[in-house]
Amino acid sequence: MTASLPHQAASPDEPPRRSEDPRHKARRRALTLLIIVLLIGVPAGYLVISANQSRNSGKDKEAKYSATGLTPGLPSKVQRRLYQVAVPHPADYVATYETNNWKTSRLYVQFRTNGAGLDSYLGTMGLRRDQLKKDDITIGDRDQKVSGWHFTGPGPWSGITHHQKNPAPTQDVVVNMSDPDNPMVYVVSRTVP
Repeated sequence: MTASLPHQAASPDEPPRRSEDPRHKARRRALTLLIIVLLIGVPAGYLVISANQSRNSGKDKEAKYSATGLTPGLPSKVQRRLYQVAVPHPADYVATYETNNWKTSRLYVQFRTNGAGLDSYLGTMGLRRDQLKKDDITIGDRDQKVSGWHFTGPGPWSGITHHQKNPAPTQDVVVNMSDPDNPMVYVVSRTVP
């Protein structure tokens, strides 16, 4: 036999409780359901959106870093700052490729610009166009092989190497002036990490 527990009597100052009407009960339940949906649904939706963005970002990075040669497009702002390669405006036929290892990191960049763009680009390195050495292909065979560049077409070809003290990068520049109004520029900027 179980003993029944005594119930506390209602306070004489408290008015008696009214029973809840059905409309109020439905409104309270709808509000509770809305709060539960917001507390669970919003974070869950955020997680789904975030996961999709993260997955897409990973695919983009995978494609970028699995590239085995020049890919069309400007180098990133970080690459341009790190390797000190300022692609001038206007520029087209822009392509880039980066290699990294424990010894040396290299950024390969090509672009076509106009005369003012070439002067502007060389100016960012503290150089002038008249300092380019005619028929001097400063980009070595190894870098030509990695980038797929062949400096055998119609010229004239000119080049210069811009040496800087570590950790600043050293740039090898080759310019094809076969179209003097639209020179094609090839750059290998290398830095020692």
